[in-house]
Amino acid sequence: MIDWVKLRHTPYVRLLFVPFRWRALVRSSELGLVIAAAIVGLISAFVVAAISQISQWLHQAVFEIGPDDHLSAAASSLPWSALIAPMAGGVLMGGIIWVLARWHKKPIVDPIEANALHGGHLSLTDSFILVGQNLISNGFGASVGLEAAFTQLASGFASRIGRALQLRRSDMRTLVGCGAAAAIASAFNAPLTGAFYAFELIIGAYSIATLAPVVVAAIIGTLVTRSLGSATMDINIGTLQAVTTGDFVPALMLGLMCAGLGIVVMRMVTYVEKTTRKSFVPAILTPMVGGAVVGVIALFSPQVLGSGHGALHFDVGTELSFFAIVFLIITKSVASAISIGSGFRGGLFFASLFLGALVGKLFAIIFGVILPTTLTPVVYAVIGMSSFAVAIIGGPLTMTFLALELTGDFPIMMLVLGAVLASSMLVRKTFGYSFATWRFHLRGESIRSAHDIGWIRNLTVNKMMRHDVRTVNIDTGLQKFHEDFPLGSTQRVIAVDEIGRYVGMISLPEVYSSSFADKDNEGDLRDLLRFKQAYLLPEMNAKEAVSRFDRSESEALAVINNTQERKVVGLLTESHTLRRYSEELDRKRRELAGEV
Repeated sequence: MIDWVKLRHTPYVRLLFVPFRWRALVRSSELGLVIAAAIVGLISAFVVAAISQISQWLHQAVFEIGPDDHLSAAASSLPWSALIAPMAGGVLMGGIIWVLARWHKKPIVDPIEANALHGGHLSLTDSFILVGQNLISNGFGASVGLEAAFTQLASGFASRIGRALQLRRSDMRTLVGCGAAAAIASAFNAPLTGAFYAFELIIGAYSIATLAPVVVAAIIGTLVTRSLGSATMDINIGTLQAVTTGDFVPALMLGLMCAGLGIVVMRMVTYVEKTTRKSFVPAILTPMVGGAVVGVIALFSPQVLGSGHGALHFDVGTELSFFAIVFLIITKSVASAISIGSGFRGGLFFASLFLGALVGKLFAIIFGVILPTTLTPVVYAVIGMSSFAVAIIGGPLTMTFLALELTGDFPIMMLVLGAVLASSMLVRKTFGYSFATWRFHLRGESIRSAHDIGWIRNLTVNKMMRHDVRTVNIDTGLQKFHEDFPLGSTQRVIAVDEIGRYVGMISLPEVYSSSFADKDNEGDLRDLLRFKQAYLLPEMNAKEAVSRFDRSESEALAVINNTQERKVVGLLTESHTLRRYSEELDRKRRELAGEV
């Protein structure tokens, strides 16, 4: 027989038990979580580098560009035959949609949804599937960015590491945020941007407990990216004089303008999706049709191909006419909406930066005619870039730090901060969603951020209810009822019919009250039935249960298995529900304060 004790302590097999020690370290020490975050940052940097390189190889193979060229910047010199590439990519995407519809019907969960509803649990397999879809979409020229692939796979690895370490729910959510932070920091060579991307968009809150691991992951990701020699995304805005009070007026106006246009773009994506669903074109063919339309647009405006990363660099430093900018804004917006709405996978982060820079330069032309200003068109481009991105993606501080880290100019940060706040407030008050949360809303999910509301859904009636309920047949005589349920034995009894279906609840004190007992023991229990149509279901969460208590004005309700069979499975009181709800709220508060 195998001696498992001796086998465990052999030099090679002992390595298999190292994760148990890691679990103890990470679960009991903040330093352990920081070390795990550093590992996630390292992995995320290689993830970003690998995805970027694969995308570049695809661009070289499909569009015959040079190894150092960006697709959207080099698109003006592409052969006309390359413009059918988006349609070819659509054919591949249609094939993937057909395969997934048959063998993988579960929707892919992204980091925001995972942290909001699932305690940070992400499927690594699903993450690889989304990365493949994003690479095909971007690699064949669809007007989408790669940030969805970056954050999805980096967060997927972080979640997998968290499950291996058996992290608590709050630590798991933090580690997923570390993956996203490192991915964005690596993609933009901007650690502050990556860290606040995680705080504002993935974790949903800033706290002392999350500060160290998220920042460490973002810094590690940036340092590894720099050591790999990846290209940076610096923008030279020249010399900016001291910011005056008068400079804030056009900056705020530009922020409001970007907010309005951002809402239009998000609505446009939704309109394309609805149109494709209602059309006669099968779902597996819609990406091909969308790719063909993008290819036609690229004949007249080649910069719409890809994410717009290269075109952003090219156009920010180039003097463009009013009509050329308007044409680029329209074509890029339409191409991005058609790409995503027709079934391609990707994000709008890079596209929103490109569109925002164009809107900023357009605003500089318009405002320069009305009122001369000391701000250059490049400065307006940076302000517009951040304002447009915050309208679509969200995260005011994320986009403010992005402008700071891309330009290295502190005075511009005040103008950007004012503009992004104006843009964010207008979108929140008039539209109420970012692009990601808007799509959740269309799916029927009530998610407006990555705040952890999953614990409310997990705190179900089934977990809180009592199973030792006392029932009585509604046809039982009063004398028999008195024998079975003497005064003081319980507060309430659940009444059922002859086949065990719930019919109502009987209060024991009312049965023994003088007004009912003076009927010579001939009273009918049906006269005392209450809450006949008020009950709970096991899958209801605490919030829904409290709402049901309020509507019925009851201190306790029966729990039935379903609305068809109406079999009684338990009893839940309002006081116990509120106590458990308050305990969970207090635990969440302590987690944010770093006490847990």
